[in-house]
Amino acid sequence: MSDPYQQQPGGYGQPDPYGAGQPPQPGYGYPAPATPPPPAGYPTAPQPSPYAAPAPGYGAPAVQPSNGMGTAGLVLGIIGVVCGVIVVLWPLGMLLGILAIIFGAVGRSKAVRGEATNKGAATAGLVTGIIATVLIPGILLLVAVSAAGMASGL
Repeated sequence: MSDPYQQQPGGYGQPDPYGAGQPPQPGYGYPAPATPPPPAGYPTAPQPSPYAAPAPGYGAPAVQPSNGMGTAGLVLGIIGVVCGVIVVLWPLGMLLGILAIIFGAVGRSKAVRGEATNKGAATAGLVTGIIATVLIPGILLLVAVSAAGMASGL
């Protein structure tokens, strides 16, 4: 079986109106282009000479700030405070508070040296770590002592 879409030799005796396979004819009044037109798409940048000096302003890439320690201190401090408020989880709150103090202090020192940009978050992590480690267990201890004193009738 033959393909019905394939053009038969001779093509019904009519020339192709688009001139397929023939070079384009120059328009009226314009000379024919000497070089073929550039391919479609984005133009390419000119290639620098291999002997030219490097372009100014292109040094090493900028160093990204390392904000992970301060952020970790803040997150651990907040979770430590929440765990400290929940009386059953106060030992976990104290542990997370200690970690928040460590990460907050390291993050704050990085921010002071200019290696990080989140000095406020690191300071907040340090403060919430202190609250979770010292203040909340102290309050829980006072509540426990006062409850024991009231139970004994003192």
